[in-house]
Amino acid sequence: QVQLVESGGGLVQPGGSLRLSCVASGSIRNIYAMGWYRQAPGKQRELVARITSGGTTNYADSVKGRFTISRDNGKNTVYLQMNSLKPEDTAVYYCHVHTVAGTEYWGQGTQVTVSS
Repeated sequence: QVQLVESGGGLVQPGGSLRLSCVASGSIRNIYAMGWYRQAPGKQRELVARITSGGTTNYADSVKGRFTISRDNGKNTVYLQMNSLKPEDTAVYYCHVHTVAGTEYWGQGTQVTVSS
């Protein structure tokens, strides 16, 4: 049984920061990439940031320069440092894992709300 447990969401004012964490546990092997997606009300789920086991990263254009993804391979943990948050960053953020075998796993999501 594989579980992705997210933490770190919440309410923050515009310009503020949050750090999301996601720990993958259970019978999960050979993780290729870990990342974060988000879904705002009425919108499709979109990729926010992704990092491979080798450290290659890619980001959505809307978050480049503000968000930083990092990973601890030994702990199967991925982090998303979010700075200079904007109201349009408000969404449910989902952790995502992609294994070498092609299996994908999703977390349950954590709410991030940016509002004054």
